[in-house]
Amino acid sequence: MNNIHNQSIPQEILDQVRIKIEEAIGFIKPYSVVMTADERASVLKVGDKAFTCVNKAFGYTKTNPEFVPSYLNVADFEIDIKDADGHPSLVSLINQLYNYLDDTKLAARSEAYSASLYYYGNVQQAASVNLPGAKAIYDDLKQYFPRTGKKTEEKK
Repeated sequence: MNNIHNQSIPQEILDQVRIKIEEAIGFIKPYSVVMTADERASVLKVGDKAFTCVNKAFGYTKTNPEFVPSYLNVADFEIDIKDADGHPSLVSLINQLYNYLDDTKLAARSEAYSASLYYYGNVQQAASVNLPGAKAIYDDLKQYFPRTGKKTEEKK
């Protein structure tokens, strides 16, 4: 059994990370927008090509202000432009942290499941030769390990 996950993340480290994440949320939250699922579904979706156009239009508001409509607040437009890239360097770091945690979870679950299969197989064998206590454990665990082999056809 190849075990790549052989060191648990210490609780003190997890606590420190949680505190830092909560701190980061505290910094960002006052400047953030929170949307409902309906609001997210209703906003215009802007890809990279369209966003290039948005940037050019914003540039023109600076070089050719005579074409800015009276109802367009250029200061608000500038605020939108500043945050519209999504702060990729921060998102990259957050994604890296997420991937570390998610990959660790995936490896740990896979290895734990393999270990449980080994144990279950041993208990199953012990129950088949009536070793004391094995049948109760086997009966409890077998619901989680459904048979994957071919079912025999029922006779009519």
